[in-house]
Amino acid sequence: MKQLLLILTAVLTIGQFSSAQNNIDALLAEIENNNTTLSALRKTVEAEKMGNKTGIQLQNPEVEFHYLWGNPSAIGNRTDISVQQSFDFPSAYAYRNQIADMKNEQAELEYKKQKLDIFLRVRLICAELTYQNALRTEYQKRQENASRIAQSVETKLNVGEANILDRNKAKVTLLNTEAELRHIEIQRQTLLQQLATLNGGNAVDFNDSVFQLSAIDTDFEQWVEQAAVNNPVLNWLKQEIDISEKNTRLQSAQSLPKLNAGYMSEKVVGEHFQGLTVGISIPLFENKNTVKYARLKNEAAQHRQIDEKMRFYNEMKTLHTKAIALQQNISEFRDQLSLQSDLELLKKALDKGSISLTEYLFELTVYYDSLENLLEMEKELSTTKAQLLIYS
Repeated sequence: MKQLLLILTAVLTIGQFSSAQNNIDALLAEIENNNTTLSALRKTVEAEKMGNKTGIQLQNPEVEFHYLWGNPSAIGNRTDISVQQSFDFPSAYAYRNQIADMKNEQAELEYKKQKLDIFLRVRLICAELTYQNALRTEYQKRQENASRIAQSVETKLNVGEANILDRNKAKVTLLNTEAELRHIEIQRQTLLQQLATLNGGNAVDFNDSVFQLSAIDTDFEQWVEQAAVNNPVLNWLKQEIDISEKNTRLQSAQSLPKLNAGYMSEKVVGEHFQGLTVGISIPLFENKNTVKYARLKNEAAQHRQIDEKMRFYNEMKTLHTKAIALQQNISEFRDQLSLQSDLELLKKALDKGSISLTEYLFELTVYYDSLENLLEMEKELSTTKAQLLIYS
């Protein structure tokens, strides 16, 4: 019989975990569609991507028309027409296009970072809401029990088997339980309103009261390597280094002479001159230090990447160590709590008069406090996992 109960408990736990995971995944998908911040960010990204593709083509052609009156009038008038097109060194256009594509990828990475930040906030709210839901379920049980105890003491008082102090203790216990239950409901509604705000103002129904119990991968090095691949901040910095390298080459290409070619026509009385024009712009002053500046930006980007990688590694290591310790502590605490959770025996002892109401309430308080400690540890583990697994 005991083995059957263990099997049923395991099946129920797996089912609750699967349901909780599906609820959160569905909620995240809904918020991604309805969140006004993400909607605004998407529009901003599209604008940035269009902006990155702007101004990287050939310069505008120049057209000039001159009409000059002669003096004296006998010499006639003069008409000049010229069309010119300037050209950078050909490789400059290729570098500009490559840089624009990389900046567009960065814009998508910025959007992904903001989305993951919002998802993390949702998961943290859901962890707190799961905790409050579990407390509500627990306090509803406590309220029923406290109500039965209060009625029982009242009955005993009427037949002379209890005193007024016992009745007052029972009533105070019931009042405190009801007050805490109302406070829990206030907390729940506040959290649900926060989720509704993130969901574009649409109400959210979230009743999960069981924390997800998936085990943390103990191989940290392998896990953090994969997490770094999925980290949009690290990927953004990698793109920034690639952009600065391309920009260095672009500045070098722009330091080369620029060409311009065109057509020119000149008309005077009895004469007409026309032909091709070719020119060159020698970059002596305008692009001074641009290459050095681009190289320094590249070095700065590389140092930022090193710093971010180290910060990310240490932060994840701290969270991973904390999660493993909490996981172990919860497992041991739950085992110990299950050995001391026979509330029926405690109730029978009270009914038979083996223990006083004061002793019963004391033992009940010890158990309740232990249960709340377990829920708080499970909530802390859930929030730690949410921060740890954000890039998984």
